[in-house]
Amino acid sequence: MDVLARQIQRVYLGLTLLSTLAASFIWGINTLFLLDAGLNNLEAFGANAFFTLGQVLFEVPTGVVADIWGRRASYLAGTVTLLASTLLYYLMWRLKAPFWGWALSSAFIGLGFTFFSGATEAWLVDGLKHAGYKGSLDPVFARGGIVAGAAMLAGSVAGGYIAQISNLGVPYIARAGMLALTFLAAFAYMKDLGFTPDRSQTILGRMRTILAASLENGFRRPAVRWVMLGAPFATAAGIYAFYAMQPHLLELWGDRRAYGVAGLAAAVVAGAQILGGLLVKQIRRLFFRRTLALILGTAAGTVALVVIGWTSNFWVAVSLLVLWAIAFAAVAPIRQAYLNGLIPSEQRATILSFDSLMGSAGAAVAQPVLGRVADAWGYSASYLVTAAVQLGALPFLMLARRENAPSDTAEAAS
Repeated sequence: MDVLARQIQRVYLGLTLLSTLAASFIWGINTLFLLDAGLNNLEAFGANAFFTLGQVLFEVPTGVVADIWGRRASYLAGTVTLLASTLLYYLMWRLKAPFWGWALSSAFIGLGFTFFSGATEAWLVDGLKHAGYKGSLDPVFARGGIVAGAAMLAGSVAGGYIAQISNLGVPYIARAGMLALTFLAAFAYMKDLGFTPDRSQTILGRMRTILAASLENGFRRPAVRWVMLGAPFATAAGIYAFYAMQPHLLELWGDRRAYGVAGLAAAVVAGAQILGGLLVKQIRRLFFRRTLALILGTAAGTVALVVIGWTSNFWVAVSLLVLWAIAFAAVAPIRQAYLNGLIPSEQRATILSFDSLMGSAGAAVAQPVLGRVADAWGYSASYLVTAAVQLGALPFLMLARRENAPSDTAEAAS
């Protein structure tokens, strides 16, 4: 492999490591943090809904930043915004803020993540194309998933036990510090390659162009459209299943203040993500079509969610959490490679951001509904409903398979 292509991949993996480690300090305890602040399940997942609503509102505008000022500029803006919004979240907790305060601060965190979505992936793909990389994207994204899983494993365990020996606010301070380090690393090593920022349009004009490009290369292309339409169901189920697992496992464990167990649950997901990434190559050998792998992975994850909702045994729930996480982690890089093979470089960041917007829109609607189900009938019932939500993605993946898109086959990946 060319030296430049290796260097680009190292930077991508390094930034993935730092940003995921920073983010994951709170992933194991975030729902507990919200409940500790005095919110009920409806309000806690309502705050999560405002997080995803923020992503919906800001995906396209921040995609403009990536296209006009560059992918590096978007990434740097994301680290600064996420650092400031994390500190604001900590302040909300200290003040025992009312729900509207959590709603605004959650939307601000959503803004931070939208600077990352699309831009980071587009930076990698454009850079590799510039370097003359001829290999498949599946293993590159899989390595990114493995690194992210390792970082999440370390960060979520550390966050859970830091909270247990101190309080639920300290992991948020640790996250802010790590984000500052991420900013410095990106500033030093991240350079836009294979992409020339287009500053010929105004922001509003560019937004209209983005919408047109998203429609032309997204919804008007059936192979892309069906996968994007499945995103709201899969993302909604994934976000709720992960964050509800914290209080659900503590309930099954029998000690609601065993924050280390909650962090360990997130670590289990991280370990499964590593394993899922390692399995990508074997999965691609087993399944000639990427869409078939996506269909079977989604179905397996749905079954796991059903059993999690059915069982009252802690260890059975943890085991099924592992199965669900492996299925999710294994299909994620395959889905990335499928979409990237169908999207032109000029619109890659914006269309990938639009895809993320679709998923966030589904999560924004589903989170408070699922939280209300948990308040009314318990976490077990909410997992059964979550399984039904994830099942909604399957018909769209089946429709995508019928399109026989070029990127669906092994030849397109090589």
